[in-house]
Amino acid sequence: MFIKVPGGVTAAEGFQASGVPAGIKYKNKRDVALVYSMFEAAVAGVFTTNVVKAAPILLNINRLSVSGTAKAVIINSGNANACTGDRGMVDALAMTEETARLLGIPKEQVFVASTGVIGQPMPMDRIIRGVAMAVNDLSDNGGQDAAEAIMTTDTTLKQYALTFELEGRKVTIGGMAKGSGMIHPNMATMLGFITTDASISSECLDRCLHQANAKSFNMITVDGDTSTNDMVMVLANGQAGNNKIIDFDSEGYRIFSEALAEICVYLAKEVARDGEGASKFIQVRVVNALNDKDAGLAARSIAGSSLFKAAVFGGDANWGRIMCAAGYSGAKFNPEKFDVYLGGVQVAKDGGALDFDEENAAEVLAGKEIEVLVDLIEGTCEATAWGCDLTYEYVKINGNYRS
Repeated sequence: MFIKVPGGVTAAEGFQASGVPAGIKYKNKRDVALVYSMFEAAVAGVFTTNVVKAAPILLNINRLSVSGTAKAVIINSGNANACTGDRGMVDALAMTEETARLLGIPKEQVFVASTGVIGQPMPMDRIIRGVAMAVNDLSDNGGQDAAEAIMTTDTTLKQYALTFELEGRKVTIGGMAKGSGMIHPNMATMLGFITTDASISSECLDRCLHQANAKSFNMITVDGDTSTNDMVMVLANGQAGNNKIIDFDSEGYRIFSEALAEICVYLAKEVARDGEGASKFIQVRVVNALNDKDAGLAARSIAGSSLFKAAVFGGDANWGRIMCAAGYSGAKFNPEKFDVYLGGVQVAKDGGALDFDEENAAEVLAGKEIEVLVDLIEGTCEATAWGCDLTYEYVKINGNYRS
């Protein structure tokens, strides 16, 4: 049903993007990105639940509450513009105003995002020059440059796009994300930007995004830290020409929702895979939980356990750490009934130890992708979370992050 295509945020009709080097933190690194819809677009967003919110987050929440449309998102890396007081909001506004002026659009239709070091004032002279360069460099093929410009400690570009049919019309969704450390979203420094040429109401787009976010970005963890800057935004400009999706119960809504979720899950897994210092990718699947909430709580808790992550790094099949994490997750289950598997090796049964083959388990943990299955034997619901191991390199990276 869904076909992967190149282009990232510029794959959909009517979108352009750019990524340019402004020297915000490093010379010759792309660090200002611009995503632009040539047509007015419906917009939806999800934002960090951290009480300490960066100025761009506060500005975006306000604009989203006033208007359901957008035409551009201006983004910088290298500085988070968080904990910067009144000046932070002045700088965030300035970024949107300069972008709007150069594009010839209302400033209210420009959203903004920042990522990088917290607590440092923005180098606005460089950023404003970067905005001008980004507007000048806008291109139908600029998705990759934009994806590169939003990276901080990321080691890989994270972008994805797909097409599908709605009522005989080709619809495209494309996205990009950044995130490697400070990842434990509650909506990490985690940013995601998604574009689509689908015609869909703001209300339907908002619900689709919240549903997709719940099963993707909110199910990843690297280090348990929820950032001040987490956000995911989606713009839909209607250029595919499909009948506008306005009904939550329609077939069009169902198909679009599934496609958006696939984009978000792919990008979320790439963020977890690229965790700072990570050497292994971890997938935790909890099945037969009493309800979706319990399944999600348990899966996310296990994926986020520092003790379990360290055990994976060391190749130690210490399944007790898995169930310890499930136990403090808040999920309801009988601790005398669960089963645990590492890859295809069962390591616990009926809430207790098994005489499992340690060599087989060690072989599973020696791989680059580790699958954990926990059967709570309570109901029929399940959830999957993703994370990575905890390595010496993670401590090294974060021991001198500001340098």
